[in-house]
Amino acid sequence: MLVHPSSIDLSTRTLRFLTGQLAARRGETGTRWRLPAARQALPALAHLRCGDTYAQLAAGFGIGIATAFRYIREAVDILATLAPSLAEAIRAKAFVILDGTLLPIDRIAADTPYHSGKHKRHGMNVQVLTDPFGRLLRASPALPGSTHDLTAARQHGIIEVRAEAGLKCWADKAYQGAGGTVRVPFRSRRLKRWKRRHNTTHAKIRYLGEQAMATLKSRRLLRKLHCSTNRITDAVKAALVLHHHASARGWKELTLPLIFLYHRAN
Repeated sequence: MLVHPSSIDLSTRTLRFLTGQLAARRGETGTRWRLPAARQALPALAHLRCGDTYAQLAAGFGIGIATAFRYIREAVDILATLAPSLAEAIRAKAFVILDGTLLPIDRIAADTPYHSGKHKRHGMNVQVLTDPFGRLLRASPALPGSTHDLTAARQHGIIEVRAEAGLKCWADKAYQGAGGTVRVPFRSRRLKRWKRRHNTTHAKIRYLGEQAMATLKSRRLLRKLHCSTNRITDAVKAALVLHHHASARGWKELTLPLIFLYHRAN
């Protein structure tokens, strides 16, 4: 494998944030004889942001593949525990925007539960909530791609918790039948003028949620997941926590120190 230096488009505050979380966990568990916390945080960020494989990270940092897997998994688990609950995410919001997205995975045709008929590919269904300004609030646990968006929202309790809080919600046509204060566009080939105006206004509000999902998917790891489907929920939560921290602290204020990325020689 050839090794060359490269950088990550993340703030150094993000590195310090994850380093602090890892150091705190080590203090709780009394872990010894390991890489410095910053050296563990760096490959974890490279994995979450750039999607670098365990083999690539292990080669560049001079550690074993099993060690790289263990270090990254520990960092992802720590970040996932910091993700907000549904009640915390929607607290004190004027309204929310709900939308579903499919995270592609590497599964074969025989894996029917993971195949989305809508997207014509295998993946995991994730329900995303954003606030009126298009800021990411929460990403739900991942379900097989064949799960309908409305079914997924009900299974995660999004419809019920939002209704109990009396919170209005804007969503697309996939959520028709949710009832309550879930606002969806009208469906018909021939709509009256006022209904067309309603759909136009609705789309202007809802597109903010689509922009937020695009921001979440800017992490290359989530563009095509190669890990176990049981680990995807934690990976999404970890990416969300890093996004919240970067947004609160100032996105891309500084650049991380150079790290090693790897390309196999022909």
